[in-house]
Amino acid sequence: MTNRTSKIYDVGSLPPVGTLPEKMHAWTLRQEWLGDPATAFHEEIVPVPDPGPGEMIIANLYAGVNHNGIWAALGKPKNVVAENGNFSDEPQDFHICGSEATGIVYAVGEGVTDFKPGDYVTVGAAQYDENCPLIRSGVDPVNSPTFRVWGYEANWGSFAQFSKVMTKQCHRIPPTLNMEEAASFTAAGVAVYRMLNHWEGNQVKEGDVVLVYGGSGGVGSIAIQLAAAVGAIPVAVVSSEERGEFCKSIGARGYINRNDFHHWGSDCDYLDADKQKEWLYSAMKFKKAIWKIVGEKKSPAIVIEHPGADTMPTSIFVCDNNGMVVICGATSSYWASLDLRFLWLGQKRLQGSHSATPADYDAFVDFIVKHEIRQPVGKVFSWSELPLAHKLLHEDKGAMGRMVIKIV
Repeated sequence: MTNRTSKIYDVGSLPPVGTLPEKMHAWTLRQEWLGDPATAFHEEIVPVPDPGPGEMIIANLYAGVNHNGIWAALGKPKNVVAENGNFSDEPQDFHICGSEATGIVYAVGEGVTDFKPGDYVTVGAAQYDENCPLIRSGVDPVNSPTFRVWGYEANWGSFAQFSKVMTKQCHRIPPTLNMEEAASFTAAGVAVYRMLNHWEGNQVKEGDVVLVYGGSGGVGSIAIQLAAAVGAIPVAVVSSEERGEFCKSIGARGYINRNDFHHWGSDCDYLDADKQKEWLYSAMKFKKAIWKIVGEKKSPAIVIEHPGADTMPTSIFVCDNNGMVVICGATSSYWASLDLRFLWLGQKRLQGSHSATPADYDAFVDFIVKHEIRQPVGKVFSWSELPLAHKLLHEDKGAMGRMVIKIV
């Protein structure tokens, strides 16, 4: 039985393990605040939930910052405040974001045997109902209608002193990572591991060229290291020379400054031959820049996509025949147009990849421990700087590597 106290603890302090306060500090979103990530988050005092069967309450130590918070704060394309009751018997009129963390177990619900109060854990985002008929029949949990992302589609995320999580989200902290790294390696890291290894026929291998957009960011900084560890050739796309040099320092063969090219976005009216030639000329220069870095006319076997609309036409064009463009998000826009001829004539694969499963996580951790891979953390923000962190990320001014919020 968990003890409860009416005392509200200041951010940075915690009650004894096994005692939960009735209320806590949290950064919340409400309907009337949505629109600007710089102002949408407000600090409030909210209830601390109870754990249900198979659930735990953890005290958050550090929380990772990623684009889930941006999309949630914008309120578009999905209003997570309005929908947070879809995965709960207790819908709230506020929403707490945050999809990854390190923390301490404070309370466990019925049936929890893998963890006990006092255990340190890293928390990923994947939630789903194990009793879903599709999952029980062997379907990948990510394809279950019950699958949701904690802190985005599901409430009680990590931007609070305490969070309610499913046991399946929680894992022992890898011995090679510190608390900041372990709080920021699940959302991007395990997702990228799945992107590179899950899709039969297009798994990364030695000698493959891997094009990585946003090479200095959360997805890119781990993708470069994972690809390099198997002997592949990562080529980063970045927005500055400084970011490019950072990518080289963590394993990229070289980098391309995207500001040197101006063909981003749609490849224009397919009936306008002159505009098509203009787009193709610039896209071909980009492809040759990849070849120059690689040292031969060898195109990417895998393209790690997440900008979406701005880059997708180029990704399909530069991808090698029988290669794969694999996408896990769309930070510029999810509504993209492209020249399908490059897709079918080169027999290329356009593959969606969403989140990951506990099995992916286990394989990912084994890999990073074996290869001594660290999650680069560019900046640790204080609790009060949480809105600033999201503002910088939204404006593409985020730190190189991951950004993390220190809670305790």
